[in-house]
Amino acid sequence: MSNKINPATLNEQVNLQTEFMQTRQQSLDLVAHLSAEDCQAQSMPDASPAKWHLAHTTWFFETMVLQYFENNFAPWRKVFAVLFNSYYNAVGDKHPRPDRGLLTRPTLDEVIAWRQHVDARMQKLLADEITTELAWITELGIHHEQQHQELLLTDIHHLFSTNSLLPSYLPEQIRPTEAAGVHHWMRGPQQEHNLFKLGFNTAATGFHFDNEAPQHTVYLAPYSLDSQLITNRQWLEFIRAGGYQEHQWWLDAGWAWINQEKIQAPMYWRPINTAQGIAAEYAEFTLRGNAPLNLAAPVSHISYFEAEAFARWLGTSHAEYRGARLPTEFEWEAFALNQAGNAIPGSSHLLESHDLVPMPSANQTLYGDVWQWTSSNYGPYPGFQPWDGIAGEYNGKFMVNQMVLKGGSCLTPRSHIRPSYRNFFPAHTRWQMTGLRLARDAS
Repeated sequence: MSNKINPATLNEQVNLQTEFMQTRQQSLDLVAHLSAEDCQAQSMPDASPAKWHLAHTTWFFETMVLQYFENNFAPWRKVFAVLFNSYYNAVGDKHPRPDRGLLTRPTLDEVIAWRQHVDARMQKLLADEITTELAWITELGIHHEQQHQELLLTDIHHLFSTNSLLPSYLPEQIRPTEAAGVHHWMRGPQQEHNLFKLGFNTAATGFHFDNEAPQHTVYLAPYSLDSQLITNRQWLEFIRAGGYQEHQWWLDAGWAWINQEKIQAPMYWRPINTAQGIAAEYAEFTLRGNAPLNLAAPVSHISYFEAEAFARWLGTSHAEYRGARLPTEFEWEAFALNQAGNAIPGSSHLLESHDLVPMPSANQTLYGDVWQWTSSNYGPYPGFQPWDGIAGEYNGKFMVNQMVLKGGSCLTPRSHIRPSYRNFFPAHTRWQMTGLRLARDAS
């Protein structure tokens, strides 16, 4: 093979082997709390069964890695290349996304056996002297699986929410309610001519996705960012003030959407003590079951449409938030890069220290808890080029009709929480752990 890793970087090879196996085991740990029936069901076209997530990430390593780098390659079962392809048109045909829940075969046990078979072959492949190309595509596969770990949790959350039993993914954990931090406006960073270099610096070490590069120069007018995420208490005030009934706060597409879908609250709020059509109280369905609404916690599972409408309402109705709006992705990233006190959470893996629900915090941090909607359309940076080769379809093909989110959530793997990371979803999306932090112009 060419481009062999030389002895000076053998530690990187050992770390890659360890990270691969930890990530693969983490996915199995996530379904250890589920039955085979839980892993089979698909609650809506945008979600996928847990079994499909386990299979698709295995498909990635078999199809995108072993097929190109293993001697005498042969697939476990050839038909799996179609069943578990997601959106890679260059690879071949795909099973329709809305029908993934109909794939009762292969069974969960067979999918897990396939995973074990592919894992053993990957371990053997990575134990030999490897090329830089093989190391890179394996690392991409690891980060790809971590993305699916987060999706698996949000998809299970949605699935369980459709069950009138309201089952818990994990047993409820009772924790003392913490007070939310005190709101204040944090002045954005200042540089000469207000020019900032943003995006992932490819000269630096560490993994990044294609849509995070290239680094480029952005002009940012003076601005301030809220020290706190918007809370459930603030959102409840928006509801009681008629926010979902008054069209002046809404983009036209958002107004049409909430009326068509009859949206009156965040996705997993359940009204209780309802009188005259307006709930006096709410419960919230979480991965730990149905619980009284934690008013101090960050609001979650709201769409871009809702976040944008709330910003208009709050910026008009509350003097201390006068002029509030959603930040651009560049304002958020510049602040994260230039301000002290915004440490990235230290947990390495899901479930080690997370509660699986957003929690109140008096500490000032930009990261974790909920993904934060921005006002930025998801598109290419100046000079963007898709990756070469088999990974060329990864992110670039989705750069239309979507909005950028920043910051990571309580379900996000630690290695995906960084200033340059760009999550993206359509404006109506709510089943992800999405919330908001506000900005405003500063003189």
